[in-house]
Amino acid sequence: MKEAPNLLIVDDSTAIRKILIRVLNQTNLALGEVLEAGDGKEALNILEGHHVSLVLSDINMPNMDGIELLRALRNAPQWHDLPVVLITTEGGQARVQEAVELGATSYVRKPFSADQLRDKLAALLSK
Repeated sequence: MKEAPNLLIVDDSTAIRKILIRVLNQTNLALGEVLEAGDGKEALNILEGHHVSLVLSDINMPNMDGIELLRALRNAPQWHDLPVVLITTEGGQARVQEAVELGATSYVRKPFSADQLRDKLAALLSK
């Protein structure tokens, strides 16, 4: 039997991380550990010590934003193929387009529903 996938949520807002965890619980997806990071640098530190199957990251954060995190992951052999779903409030397509070109697996726009998140993640985690 396949092990339940671990997820890493990266967002500088503790409230948003808690909302994401609540929404993930509502999706009824079989998930393992859900880890949290406040920015890209913290996310990289967590990834060093944990096996994670998918990263769910905000784009706009201090210290290291979601685009910089994505760039770091795609340049690291051990995380090159790690699925990364970016969460954005971006009205402009430029940042989303940049993320897609860098290798973002997918993205969701805030506000999102549990159904939208479930559908997006279920497709990625079933691969």
